[in-house]
Amino acid sequence: MTPSTTKRVWRDNFAELKKPLFREDARVESFRCLYCYDAPCVKACPTRIDIPRFIRQIATDDPLGAGETILEANALGHSCARVCPVEALCEGACVYRDKPVPIGRLQRWATDAVHATGELPFEPGADNGRRVAVVGAGPAGVACAVYLRRLGYAVTLFEKRELPGGLNTFGVAEYKMDSRTSLDELELLFQLGCSLVKGCEIGKDLRADAVLADFDAVFLGIGLARARRLDIPGENLTGVMNALTFIEKVKGRDAKLCGSSKATVVIGGGNTAIDACTHSKRTGARDVTLAYRRGPADMSAYDFEIALAKADGVSLLTNAAPVRVLGKSRVEGVEFAPTKVVAGEVVADAGRRFTLPCDRVIKAIGQETERSIPIQFGVAIDANGAVKVDAKTLRTSKTKVFAGGDAVNGGKEVVNAAADGKRAAWGIHRMLHPGAKPGPRNEYWVSTIEGRAVAPIVNPMGSWS
Repeated sequence: MTPSTTKRVWRDNFAELKKPLFREDARVESFRCLYCYDAPCVKACPTRIDIPRFIRQIATDDPLGAGETILEANALGHSCARVCPVEALCEGACVYRDKPVPIGRLQRWATDAVHATGELPFEPGADNGRRVAVVGAGPAGVACAVYLRRLGYAVTLFEKRELPGGLNTFGVAEYKMDSRTSLDELELLFQLGCSLVKGCEIGKDLRADAVLADFDAVFLGIGLARARRLDIPGENLTGVMNALTFIEKVKGRDAKLCGSSKATVVIGGGNTAIDACTHSKRTGARDVTLAYRRGPADMSAYDFEIALAKADGVSLLTNAAPVRVLGKSRVEGVEFAPTKVVAGEVVADAGRRFTLPCDRVIKAIGQETERSIPIQFGVAIDANGAVKVDAKTLRTSKTKVFAGGDAVNGGKEVVNAAADGKRAAWGIHRMLHPGAKPGPRNEYWVSTIEGRAVAPIVNPMGSWS
């Protein structure tokens, strides 16, 4: 492709799918909300944002107040407004079943207003003399750091990459949120005074015992490790890559990807697999097939994500297990065996094979857990490698070490990681300050850990001018 064509591909194919609301649209939609007393949307939000409250604040022409309500409960509310699967969370729980209130877009309206000011609606707490290390500057680590700073802790984040943000920066589908939005959000949050050490990997550049010795507490927000292997012949051929690497290249605007494949096979059945399919189509692949070893009903991808892929022209091949990748030096196709599920287990038909020609294979079968770092910190992990924690505080088996996000839950949404970071921050505070109770500066966000919305409505009589 020519440079001008490539530029057009990025502009046209990776523009945001969910556009921001206009002011009048926000007003109309906010007045549709019933402000339910026992709001199901709040219960469906892992961070327990007081959704009726912030929507009423929008209705009364107080977008900054609405933004504050959101960010009190979810430090990453700006990115979550874009990347959250609201159809399966807050909007999916809305009492308007046929046409729910567009909570995600209203949330974006409010947090965009905060970002337009360039200032956070809250400040760091008074210095309490304690220091906390956060390992990993992804969503869980950043959320933990924000709430710790609001409690007066000196916080240092250690990030092995040269840019913070984790999957928000590198792994979210480009048409949901670009890397610049993630970094802008972090730049605003870091106004609270967090220290960020980039390019620093535990065990390579810094020893875990040194961190334990230098800090009063540690939070592990390390995410997951490398992509899982297919463990089939031909997996190392040129043209085989994992989904997160592929998506990262797209987000980095790698011009070599445009028109680089005529036929791509994506192996997997989750939301990352769907993202790899849609990104393949949008970078010019003529034929894209999603191959999954179980049936359609077993796919973990959300229905609306699958519908998007189909709308982009992606073909779905189910009950097919990859047996080997074909080719001499580079990919020429994938050989599959038909499968059926017997007593919950996938059974391949050993006597039958069929081939799907392609020039690129993208693996999207999940990631392995990060075992090395938890072991270095001396914390217990389960049989799958997930860090074991106390559900209420997120404390690990080692007294001063806490953990959250994908390293604990095996891989969920950004909003789940944000909720973990908040919970761990309060757990760390309660450990270092036994008997501590929420003060006037943190009563609201602490209440959201247990799902209670307690703050009063701001500007209830405001009007649109």
